Amino acid sequence: MTGLAPNPEPVLKASDVSVTFGGFTALSDVSLMVTPGAVHGLIGPNGAGKTTMVNVLTGFQVPSTGNVTLNGAPVGHLKPHALRRSGIARTFQAGRLFTGLDVLDNLGVTGVGLGHTRRASETEALRLLDWMGAAELAELPVAGLPYTDERRVGIARALMFGPSFLLLDEPAAGMSEAEATDLAGLITRIADELGCGVLLIEHNVGLVLSVSHHVYVLDAGQVIEEGNRDVILTSQAVREAYLGRDQEVT
Repeated sequence: MTGLAPNPEPVLKASDVSVTFGGFTALSDVSLMVTPGAVHGLIGPNGAGKTTMVNVLTGFQVPSTGNVTLNGAPVGHLKPHALRRSGIARTFQAGRLFTGLDVLDNLGVTGVGLGHTRRASETEALRLLDWMGAAELAELPVAGLPYTDERRVGIARALMFGPSFLLLDEPAAGMSEAEATDLAGLITRIADELGCGVLLIEHNVGLVLSVSHHVYVLDAGQVIEEGNRDVILTSQAVREAYLGRDQEVT
């Protein structure tokens, strides 16, 4: 049989990534993969290296060793703006919204930065806000938004013009249980309805396990476990990382 093979689905992959700062190793031979239409979780205790891993995948940190590839092509050397244009978007723990602008302009600026016209960017922004059930926020100043709405706007901004991958860095921080439940529904919709591959980085382990197809657990810069919800819940290595070796889990 002859003919061209079909193009494979896009995959964002880190292979044996290490990051060192002077004599400190933040990541050591970390490998993970994010695929379209699925939610992948990244959890671990404080200082495990989660945000460093996100920074590597989005161009804010160059790995000391190892590779980051997108659809098989190396991208670990690219700057954040180039990776965003390649289809890798992210949110930040601190939000980083433009507080002098309203919600619509926060999203619109992103679209213009991606090379689209102002009109096309505003149209896309309004579409996204409506899809998220947040159309009423469009003309509100960002500076006066409630905390949960800030987080939603940050996610909407990252979703402008349909990235292939979305990395969410602690999106549920400071949220109530009910708000985190609403967020879980939104994350599931992003994967299911938009076909976006999501990497969810969170301290809220329950949230991660409730929405993720596959979870990676970091501790001291290394992947100590990976798998589905059942694998993570029954892992002795995960229990020790969170509770210590001398603790009993009942």
